[in-house]
Formats: sequence, structure tokens, C-alpha cells
Amino acid sequence: MTGRADVLITAETLVDRLAAGEPVTVLDVRWTLSEPDGREHYLQGHVPGAVYVSLDDDLTDHTVTGRGRHPLPSGSSVQSAARRWGVCDGRPVVVYDDWNRAGSARAWWVLTAAGITDVRILDGGWSAWKAAGGPIETGSVKAEPGDVTTVHEDLYAGALPTLTADEVSNGPLLDARAPERFRGEVEPVDAVAGHIPGARNLPSTVLLAGDETFLAGKDLDRLLTERGVGGGESVGVYCGSGITAAVAVAALTAAGRDAALFPGSWSQWSSDPDRPVARGEQ
Repeated sequence: MTGRADVLITAETLVDRLAAGEPVTVLDVRWTLSEPDGREHYLQGHVPGAVYVSLDDDLTDHTVTGRGRHPLPSGSSVQSAARRWGVCDGRPVVVYDDWNRAGSARAWWVLTAAGITDVRILDGGWSAWKAAGGPIETGSVKAEPGDVTTVHEDLYAGALPTLTADEVSNGPLLDARAPERFRGEVEPVDAVAGHIPGARNLPSTVLLAGDETFLAGKDLDRLLTERGVGGGESVGVYCGSGITAAVAVAALTAAGRDAALFPGSWSQWSSDPDRPVARGEQ
């Protein structure tokens, strides 16, 4: 069974491994909805040796239509990008960000779904690295080309479970967006406000503790119980376009729970006028 150590790595552990000269590929995936290009922040300071990864350019394929605002890339494009970042077969990968684990969770999900193994999220992100006294490097890093080979070309049917729009009603479904978006009171991005009927709201931000690390399993279990999700149930997760939902999938996986991502999420669902829309509390 997958557990916390399979999904996350502490800042202290990463500091020690890099100081010992252990081979680790570190990827900086800074991204926010309001500022999707995090390169300037990366240049101002990052984990030594970390390569910047663009979520919009490298972890999304905007040429795909009908699958939401952030369609998944192909396995071959992930392989090409990962080799450019220096990812090698048999070498651990650590991904991190500086905002609610959104960028790093997306990277973890995409790389893992493509069949790249031993990928972990830096628990607590950039803040945890600095709090642990980790050294900081400025400027850009160009890695030696890697040799990693991806296994799955279609990430919608890759190494991690996904749901289609027609499958989301087959079991418990969690909406990882902010409560006001779930209720349909505001919608800053998509054309229609509301949520998928039957979904329960579990904002991705409540899955993080005050120090921005992922909640302990018992705390996550309590949140799920409050939303009527039993211990043995597989859970579907969506958000606006599949980004912050990956945070919830990572949290659930780290806690040993089965979770499937609806990659197109609300942006795909709401683009079809024939699909029902619910508003208000769950």
C-alpha cells in the first residue's frame, strides 16, 4: 500500500541527501492561478541545482480540445521535457513549489502517470526548505540531459487512475475548489458557476497544516468522514482544471487512500451545456 513516504519527502531529509552528494533531480514548479509563470521567483532563489519547470508549457498540452483548461500532455512530450530537466532512470525526483502544493502536485501526478517512478513532493514546499536552513541558489540551472523513459503515452489511461465526465457519478466525488466557487457564488475563470451534482466540497487548502505540510492521515480521515466518505471507498477528485485536485489526490494517496483524478474537472464539465449544474451547499 502506498504511504506518506512514497509521496512526500521532508525538507530536512532533502537537505541531508543533497549535502551528502546523493543523486537527486530537483524540479521547481512555481505556479499560481494569477501568476502562472513562476520563473522570476525561481531566478531570485531556489534549491541548489533545481531546474525550473513551467506548468503551463511542460505539464499541459493546450493543443488538446474538449478536455478543460489544462489538458494532460502526452507521455512522449513528458519524456522529452523530463530528459531536458535531467531526469534519469533510477534517480529520485523531488518536485516543489511555493503556493499550496499546486505546482508540485501537478508535476508529481503527471510524471507518475507517465510511468516515471520515485517522484516525491517536498512537504511544506519552498517555505519548508528555508525553515530547514537549506542553502539557496540564484539564477538559472541547465541540467545535463537525462535518459528517463516514460511508459504511458496516454496519461488519461496511465499509471494513475482517472475518471471521465461520464464516470464521476460512480462513487464519492470531492470538489477541491474554494467553498465560494463550489457554491456557485463566484466564478473567476470558467463560464458557468456551480459544481457537479453530488460532489462534496473539500478545498485543497484545508489539506495542509499551518506550516504548509500535508495533514496527518488521522486528520484527513476526519475531514473525509465529515463529508460522508467511508474508510474503504475509492474517491474521485476534481477542481477547476485538474491542478489543485492533484493536491487532494496526493494527500489521499499519502494517507493510503485510493483516489482518481477527473483531469478536465469543472472547466470540462461546465463547457457542455447538456451537463447538469448544482449550486449552494453540498
